[in-house]
Amino acid sequence: MLFYGPPGTGKTSTILALAKELYGPELMKSRVLELNASDERGISIVREKVKDFARMQLTNPPPGYKSKYPCPPFKIIILDEADSMTQDAQSALRRTMETYSKITRFCLICNYVTRIIDPLASRCSKFRFKSLDEGNAKMRLKDIANLEKVAVEDGAVDALIRCSDGDLRKAITFLQSGARLVGAGEADGDEGDKMDVDSAVVTAKIVEDIAGVIPDSTIQRLVKAMKPHGSGKSPYQAAAKAVKDMVADGWSASQTMSQLYQAIVFDETIPDIQKNKIVTVFSQVDKRLVDGADEHLAILDLSLRISGIMGGQ
Repeated sequence: MLFYGPPGTGKTSTILALAKELYGPELMKSRVLELNASDERGISIVREKVKDFARMQLTNPPPGYKSKYPCPPFKIIILDEADSMTQDAQSALRRTMETYSKITRFCLICNYVTRIIDPLASRCSKFRFKSLDEGNAKMRLKDIANLEKVAVEDGAVDALIRCSDGDLRKAITFLQSGARLVGAGEADGDEGDKMDVDSAVVTAKIVEDIAGVIPDSTIQRLVKAMKPHGSGKSPYQAAAKAVKDMVADGWSASQTMSQLYQAIVFDETIPDIQKNKIVTVFSQVDKRLVDGADEHLAILDLSLRISGIMGGQ
């Protein structure tokens, strides 16, 4: 099997849950081999560790164990973050996968399916994991908050979903950080270790602060500065001041771009023909930032070019 999709969508959890259901706690160690990106997974490991595990004969389950767990007659090798494996290591897997398929099955997990070599991908059943939908993610976060006895404001769960962008792992981390923050605020003196989180509520504002989300008012101020003014004045002064203030406040360029993109794309007052040109500018500036351009200059250039497009230049 080949599981692929964005991070935090449950790929590793799915295969581990499946393995536990198939083999139960006693056979998990002998029937499942999990190799992560943190482990050495070069060609030598594939030739030795993986091959040795793949050809190892199966041990019989204890008496009466099969009545609780199915224990199918094969082992599972889980290669997590397989897209970080070298091409040589991936090539070395091909024969092993075919030769021992009767007693060993493989599950490759990756974020980018294009980094898995075609001969390996064609030997697998592909399963695409998409970003989690809001309904299920909300339910899970509320369950965690209830189990951990963390008081969460209604809008905070929506903020968690919005800030994490379909990554449940990230949302849970933000929730945990928020709970710690309100707990740390309440706890003082010797009770600091106990950290009583029941006494305070995690709010949307706390979540946004942890996630580094820029306030809407700040983004709108920048959008307003970029829009053409009827007086015929150059937009440079207003845009430069708005960008300078944002940089001085410490907002990151990538977060500014992300939120500015949302604000402009969903702005009904901007014609579609202008939006087409603006999106191209966003892609160019994003590339520059990835290549290590100066954040202040990149955002200033982005703002002025967008302003020029809006002004019909």
